[in-house]
Amino acid sequence: MFRISFSAVTIILLINIGVFFAWNLSLGESSVSSDFMVNNFLVSWSGLEQGRFWILLTSAFSHNLFFHVFMNMFVLSSFGTAVESTIGLSRFAWFYLSAAVFSSFCHAAVSNVILHDPELPALGASGAVSGVVLLFALIYPQQKILLFGFIPVPALWAVVIFVGLDLWGLFAQAGGGGLPIGHGAHLGGAFAGLIYYFFIYREKRRTTTG
Repeated sequence: MFRISFSAVTIILLINIGVFFAWNLSLGESSVSSDFMVNNFLVSWSGLEQGRFWILLTSAFSHNLFFHVFMNMFVLSSFGTAVESTIGLSRFAWFYLSAAVFSSFCHAAVSNVILHDPELPALGASGAVSGVVLLFALIYPQQKILLFGFIPVPALWAVVIFVGLDLWGLFAQAGGGGLPIGHGAHLGGAFAGLIYYFFIYREKRRTTTG
């Protein structure tokens, strides 16, 4: 008898791919289908004010461009598999979902308070993935990774650089410039990874070894 088992990373990948196809199918269907995706798979402060709190989670599984979903899922697969094997399937799933919700909220809050644009929508897994990458770097700080795809650096230094770039990008957006990137979501996800490492992962290890 064959036994099929799925990791949390695999399930997350499949959901993201499914929502990606739903977006692309909706573009060729009626406006009702398109409106459904817009109302349920984009996060913004205005959407939260309207009571659609589920978008904090659904938007983190949402991509409508191939390159966007490919890059996020590639990074998730690269780092998430190692993190899941270290902390376990259930803990990884709860961490990922928590990082997704928190990063989405951070985007909405930053858009409203700092960028003064409560209707600014966002979608994508990059906030949650940022949390996974930062957690990986804290667990394996000396593990070499390829910065920008070709510069080998210790994982911890790489995430410090990326966090710095997100801070710089957010300051640029606050001044009216910058790129259309969800820096608030990235920083929120990274903060979730930081909190998980110091208050859950390390405490669990201390209890186990003690």
